[in-house]
Amino acid sequence: METNPIPVVTVQTSPFDDQRPGTNGLRRKTAVFEGKKNYLQNYIQSVLSSIDLRDRQGCTMVVGSDGRYFSRAATEIIVQMAAANGIGRLVIGHNGLLSTPAVSCIIRKIKAIGGIILTASHNPGGPGGDFGVKFNVANGGPSPDTVMEKIAQVSRTLEEYAICPDLRIDLARLGRHDFDLENKFKPFRVEIVDSVELYLNLLRTIFDFNAIKSLLTGPEQLKIRIDAMNGVMGLYVRRIMCDELGAPANAAVNCVPMEDFGGRPPEPNLTYAAPLVDAMKGGDIGFGAAFDADGDRYMILGENGFFVNPSDSLAVMAANLSCIPYFRQLGLKGFARSMATSTALDSVAKALKVALYETPTGWRFFGNLMDSGRCSLCGEESFGTSSDHIREKDGLWSVLVWLSMMAARKQGVDEIVKDHWANQVNSYLYSYDYSGIYRLSSVSLPLDCLSTCLNASGQSVYLSQCLWSVCLPASMSLVCLSSCLTVSGLSVYLQGLRIIFTDASRLVFRLSGSGGGAGATVRIYAESLERDPERQNRETQAVLGPLIAIALKISDIHERTGRRSPTVIT
Repeated sequence: METNPIPVVTVQTSPFDDQRPGTNGLRRKTAVFEGKKNYLQNYIQSVLSSIDLRDRQGCTMVVGSDGRYFSRAATEIIVQMAAANGIGRLVIGHNGLLSTPAVSCIIRKIKAIGGIILTASHNPGGPGGDFGVKFNVANGGPSPDTVMEKIAQVSRTLEEYAICPDLRIDLARLGRHDFDLENKFKPFRVEIVDSVELYLNLLRTIFDFNAIKSLLTGPEQLKIRIDAMNGVMGLYVRRIMCDELGAPANAAVNCVPMEDFGGRPPEPNLTYAAPLVDAMKGGDIGFGAAFDADGDRYMILGENGFFVNPSDSLAVMAANLSCIPYFRQLGLKGFARSMATSTALDSVAKALKVALYETPTGWRFFGNLMDSGRCSLCGEESFGTSSDHIREKDGLWSVLVWLSMMAARKQGVDEIVKDHWANQVNSYLYSYDYSGIYRLSSVSLPLDCLSTCLNASGQSVYLSQCLWSVCLPASMSLVCLSSCLTVSGLSVYLQGLRIIFTDASRLVFRLSGSGGGAGATVRIYAESLERDPERQNRETQAVLGPLIAIALKISDIHERTGRRSPTVIT
């Protein structure tokens, strides 16, 4: 314990007008957090002040990061401000590192009031990259709209923040550290904990680790390759996949966390995980996976680079949860997917006679369902899947589900997926992302242009020698309403535009606000379902070409954005 009490200092500041958190917290260019005086301090004070003073005094919070540039400096500021604002105890990952799923796990395990995660997910790192601050609440999940609005209200009127600038903590030293503060009756405590252990203990209660280990080490050993993309997941891949489950050390690649993620965006898709895709195409590796920076998103590849789109992954998992001891013991309460996610999950829910919920975009809506006991498995189109074991998407959990399926079924990735298509449905799904959009006309595209193009049931579009008829009026598609909203009493509007055709094909247009201050991202999703097994192995681009052509024609997106092509296609 410190010999002399550490002073608590009040610093005068001025509010910023751009600190309302979005779906994934507050994301901005790193230079904004690092270079604008008091920018980070203002936001952390707004987060702490959003917690009622009676709840805040003496409470426990969790802090972790994905290891990106500026995380260590930001963690030190958070420790100093938490101490000055009455927090009694901080639990921080070793060297400040914790995956997002691990933060959710720890919050729930130790019954913390919440946690701060320093991450910008799949956005680039480094001094020229992006930085972000997420606040997860007591259920372990992202802040609900009410909390985000309270943070925003505080940020708009903030005039001062409290900090203990002389408080120093060694993030590399595991164990408990107590500090005496001026005018505080109890010491402020910081616990530096193993980044992996509590999360690993949870996974041990969910999966049959012996079955997975036999798959990876037995006489017919499955050769795997796991790419941590130089994010925080390197710690978890080495400890869990290699040390615990027996995968050889060379199966884990890019496992050293780097502040700039090795110079590439830590985004697990076919574009940015190209080295993994190329390695898989050789045919001698049977299973591949990649994670984003903070470990909540993932990508699955099979032999010869067979790609599992995230919506298919969700549906295949749902159909095979009996392979997992956790679900055999607890049963299935329901499934949920976001509005833009493929309807492939719907057919599985129908076959299993399980409730299906369609939610607005944002993981917090899945939390509503799980807290009320209505949902066991959920997922979204952007490589996020999880269950009710935590309240965040969980990339490594998803990989272990796939390995459990392969161990139980004695099949490869492509065989499992193709069997699923034959018994259920093949969801052909394409996503066109137009990132870094600043023009107002393109940002408002989903809400103004398209609603005037298709405004009545039965509207038709003739293109590519096909007649496409709209099944539902646009007025129904402009608002994403779902059963989960009754749990929290929220109504969520302007989620984007969803056009459903009479053959169940869909186009979805929506905006993403997770670009770290680099403009908006306009996303176009095209989906077509195929139940005929003989037509389930066609090229996705060939199947969805006519739908994409319709989307480009009615939205006029290239003219509106000045782009000739999308930024990313997945």
